[in-house]
Amino acid sequence: MNFISNKKNQGDLVNDRIRFKEVLVIGPEGEQLGILTRNEALEKAAEYSLDLFCVSPNANPPVCKILDYGRYRYEQQKKTREAKKNQHLTQIKSVRLSPVIEEHDFNTKLRHARKWLEDGNKVKVDMRFRGRLITRVEVGKKTMNRFLEETQDLGSAEKNPKLEGNTMSVVISPAKK
Repeated sequence: MNFISNKKNQGDLVNDRIRFKEVLVIGPEGEQLGILTRNEALEKAAEYSLDLFCVSPNANPPVCKILDYGRYRYEQQKKTREAKKNQHLTQIKSVRLSPVIEEHDFNTKLRHARKWLEDGNKVKVDMRFRGRLITRVEVGKKTMNRFLEETQDLGSAEKNPKLEGNTMSVVISPAKK
């Protein structure tokens, strides 16, 4: 019997951590060995030189399986690593524009946004209206629409630009490849 005590498996019910009086035991080949007392089940696991692992503690009676717990944990970690490797986390990068932005600044921010969209990240474009510029929302919409047109080949806006308070914002999602 392997008595593995490591912090990650503190919640797992293995061997002596199983506190139920009776458990339904499944053998190492998947065959049912019947309902046994806790001590009988531990002895049965010892006969096979394996561990008793509680698969379903909420069942009535709880279901335990005789298996190599170290190998089981290894395979679980392997599955977790594979799943993590295959997922792609999309980040949201942010660009802040001004309604009266200069051409060079506009092109620099556009270049950054295009690079992020090519990398598969979302881009949030914020435009802050400061002071009296809030009365000239149409100038800001014109700049925002131009920005969206320039990035149209790499991605599309999730929703139309929306003005909330003194900030107009839109999120651009990368195009599917």
